[in-house]
Amino acid sequence: MGFIADSLNRIQPSATIAVATKARQLKAEGRDIISLSAGEPDFDTPQNIKDAAKRALDAGKTKYTDVDGIPELKAAIVAKFKRENGLDYKTSQVSVGTGGKQVLYNALLATLNPGDEVVMPAPCWVSYADIVLLGGGKPVFVETTLENGYRLQPEDLEKAITPKTKWFIFNSPSNPTGSAYSAADIKKLTDVMLRHPHVWVITDDIYEHLLYDGLKFATVVEVEPRLHDRTLTMNGLSKAYCMTGWRLGYAAGPEIIIKAMCKLQSQSTSNPSSIVQWAGVEALSGPQDFIAKNNAIFVQRRDLVVSMLNQAKGLVCPKPQGAFYVYPSCKETIGKTSAGGAKINNDEDFVTALLQEEGVACVHGAAFAGPPSFRISYAASTESLEEACKRIQRFCGNLK
Repeated sequence: MGFIADSLNRIQPSATIAVATKARQLKAEGRDIISLSAGEPDFDTPQNIKDAAKRALDAGKTKYTDVDGIPELKAAIVAKFKRENGLDYKTSQVSVGTGGKQVLYNALLATLNPGDEVVMPAPCWVSYADIVLLGGGKPVFVETTLENGYRLQPEDLEKAITPKTKWFIFNSPSNPTGSAYSAADIKKLTDVMLRHPHVWVITDDIYEHLLYDGLKFATVVEVEPRLHDRTLTMNGLSKAYCMTGWRLGYAAGPEIIIKAMCKLQSQSTSNPSSIVQWAGVEALSGPQDFIAKNNAIFVQRRDLVVSMLNQAKGLVCPKPQGAFYVYPSCKETIGKTSAGGAKINNDEDFVTALLQEEGVACVHGAAFAGPPSFRISYAASTESLEEACKRIQRFCGNLK
């Protein structure tokens, strides 16, 4: 009998965290590394949010709280959903966790039984499938294509649903592709969901505020209110509010799932940090103008990176409409050999050789269940991005 649980052997370490860790190790060894692997803004947390945390600390808000969030934060979340999305929830329908990842983890672990299927578009965030596997479920990937802007097509969603399907996970704007869905796009998918009343929806809206080119955000229940009673709407503070290290995520949905998530969390982390929760109240209720300013910088960076990568031999880089990632195809580089002698058999070989030979860290597409591609985060300084893209151009130009 093995010591490590069989369930843990079903999953892999987070690929994005692994690449970021490797990049930090190489930097510590003195290598000139540009890391574009982490999914976090390079902007600092807004000062008013930091000040709210300091006030909470000074006021002694340092004790245990309710497992799934203080009443003040839940009220701020309810107000946010009403103000920004036109959705009506009660505080009893809100769960707060230590980051969006824990919220998703709680929802899936609290509901999956062995053999339950979870449908997700691919490419998709690295942790969806592994959390499903840890819970004994079966990830069902539905392929999307570059030609369709990596947006899931309703007929493909329809084909993937079976009597065993328990959840459909939806993410817009998307990690890793940056693809975003309009309300009309979402309506085509919700029409499919209405025909399958046994399937619940998790909508991961963590990149809600990071939309460009005039595209208006829409979420599932806003588009199709009839799905209100079987949809968990997840969001958090990491991305738009530049609070990745603070760890605060939240979700709203039917009380049956919220109570189950609370039960699970009560036996794991208990409450999120009390100080962070008070900072979260300020984040959701305070000034929001910094988001547009940050987004304007993201657009400039996106345009720079897309332009430079499309000048690299063998790469095709679509222009994303949201998040802060580009997801270029490296299909045309497969089978070639790098200047350093590395054979490029797949996208993992590509990013490994790129890191070793040019010092640019990014994440291979296979980690996201995608085609031969790689993900670059453009949440970095313009100077770093320009230098990284020059190195990528050189690397691709030297492939034989």
